[in-house]
Amino acid sequence: MSDGEFFIRKTFETDVQKGCELLFQRYYKPMCSHAVRFVYSKDIAEDIVAEIFCNFWDNESYQTVHSSFGAYLFGSVRNRCFNYLQKEQNKTLSLDAIGENDPVHSILPEKIMQYEELYQQVNTLVTSLSPQCQKVFIMNRFEGKAGKEIAAELSLSTRTVEAHIAKALSILRNGLRHYWTEILLLAQSGILMKEFENILTSL
Repeated sequence: MSDGEFFIRKTFETDVQKGCELLFQRYYKPMCSHAVRFVYSKDIAEDIVAEIFCNFWDNESYQTVHSSFGAYLFGSVRNRCFNYLQKEQNKTLSLDAIGENDPVHSILPEKIMQYEELYQQVNTLVTSLSPQCQKVFIMNRFEGKAGKEIAAELSLSTRTVEAHIAKALSILRNGLRHYWTEILLLAQSGILMKEFENILTSL
């Protein structure tokens, strides 16, 4: 759990409203960026994310999330986007015009399922890293921080930071060796979120 997540979780213990505000400030924009990769509409993406936060508050979901808030919220984005695309397909695709076996009928759900599988594999590999290696890798690839900046924040040498990044990339490269075709197809389709694509294209 990152320091930011830990602080937010502690805030929920004393002030639920403030905790939700901190979650919104931290994750709203990244969640919208993630959602727009699926639905290709800024307005629809924002509506989906807003609905997720409303339900999070109304259903008091913060009481049942025991892992990362970020993982929960981004998982909710993917699920909501998938449901939205399914509903839109049901509205616009007529079985009289397009048979159920037509590739057009299943291309979006198929891509999302491929993305979900790939995302879970990357997440599994990243969480398998040692705590220090994982922290360095996330700061570098997800937060876009340079090696010197990470070294200063964590009181490490630049060489140690570089070694952690190299080790993480090696583990991901080996763990994703059977996914290269899916990675290329998803990257070409534009469905990969920016931070996720940055990881994969650096392997």
